[in-house]
Amino acid sequence: MTPKRPTIPVKIGFEEVSVRLPIEAIFPLREVTAAVRNSIKYGQIAASIAEVGIIEPPVVTRDRQDRTRFHLLDGHLRIAIMRERGENDVICLVALDDEAFTYNKRVSRIATIQEHRMILNAVKKGVSEERLARALNVNIANIRIKRNLLVGICPEAAALLGDKHVPIHVFTELRFLKPLRQIEAVQAMIAMNRYSVSYAKSLVAATQEGDLVEGRPRRPRGLTEDEIAVMQRESENIDREFKLVAENYGADHLDLVLAVGYVNRLLGNARVVRHLAHRHADILSEFQKLTELQEAA
Repeated sequence: MTPKRPTIPVKIGFEEVSVRLPIEAIFPLREVTAAVRNSIKYGQIAASIAEVGIIEPPVVTRDRQDRTRFHLLDGHLRIAIMRERGENDVICLVALDDEAFTYNKRVSRIATIQEHRMILNAVKKGVSEERLARALNVNIANIRIKRNLLVGICPEAAALLGDKHVPIHVFTELRFLKPLRQIEAVQAMIAMNRYSVSYAKSLVAATQEGDLVEGRPRRPRGLTEDEIAVMQRESENIDREFKLVAENYGADHLDLVLAVGYVNRLLGNARVVRHLAHRHADILSEFQKLTELQEAA
């Protein structure tokens, strides 16, 4: 009988309710320099806050000694701009992990679909397209494209891309595919870690006729029927290989986590480290590389 694998509890990363905090109680972890204040990005964020306020709350953590003090983990530019504007308080998310390095490692910058949802929320609250365009320093056409980003995209494909940085025109290519093929194409992008428009076009070109919606794009110039057939076969091979990897990924990843945890415990024992250093220096070196790679992942 195969023993059950141990379950790993999921730790909540934030307090369940956001809080409104006095800005004077928030202490940044780094200084916003004069060069940053003069940058285009800083000006765009300042314009956005002036037009529609803060959409994405800053993230703070409570001070261990003084629970009325908070250390700023994410949102240094937003807080600096709020200070300049003379604001007194701001709504924040409170992280339960107070290590800024760990936090920044786990939280990525705003993804394409997240930006789309922010725009939808702003429009729902009554913010006009013209005002959003001024806030984000783009033209109205760009706002409308982002607003309609997921039109024609199946929910499963959208969920897979929820935290990815994807060029807007990739979604244009995905709309030429039927829902099941959209999911397969997105899974291929994730497996290859490639989200370029050219790669999306190649996936569309390698799709069989039955998986394309009406109004599909014309065949790319210079490709013959035989070349299209080759691309389709290669795409099918990639799909099969991806599914095989996906079937074993969860178990393999858990095995890796458990193995690295065990190696970390070994390296935390001074007697073991001394023994390996004297008798098996090559093994010690590999163990150290393994833990370093896992920390950097």
